[in-house]
Amino acid sequence: MKKFILEIIPYIVIIILVVLVKAYLITPVRVNGSSMYPTLRNNDIMILDKFSYNSKGIKRFDIVVIREGEDCIIKRIIGLPGEKIEYKNNYLYINGKYVEEKFKHTRTLDYDEVKKVPNGMYFVLGDNRLNSTDSRILGFIPKQDVLGHATYTIFPFDRLGLKK
Repeated sequence: MKKFILEIIPYIVIIILVVLVKAYLITPVRVNGSSMYPTLRNNDIMILDKFSYNSKGIKRFDIVVIREGEDCIIKRIIGLPGEKIEYKNNYLYINGKYVEEKFKHTRTLDYDEVKKVPNGMYFVLGDNRLNSTDSRILGFIPKQDVLGHATYTIFPFDRLGLKK
């Protein structure tokens, strides 16, 4: 019996480590829908990085996974706490100043209502602006609902790599 216990201890340790890594560091997530097209595609599988989110924080244009009820959605951070967000003629203005979006996205309809992002909240959009359920519909996203960064695609293999 003692020999059996000694033999299974490494397997128990491995299982515990895998569970801890998945719970606190990284886990796979699947893109559901076309709201992040052209950056991400339906059924892309990405790595949700919970560790860097906690250590580096959230920055403008990060791709993040958000808890939305029972589901998780993937969006891009556009507005940070305390900022006023506005879109005019497909251009982003933060606090009245133009900010260049260096990633591909579809046309953004005018968002004239200058909205100030409350403390502890974020304004998020999908890259497929004409087909995205995001902060324009959901409202501001609480920080506690941002689960982490999702910037690395692991499947399909022809799309493997960092996404920005």
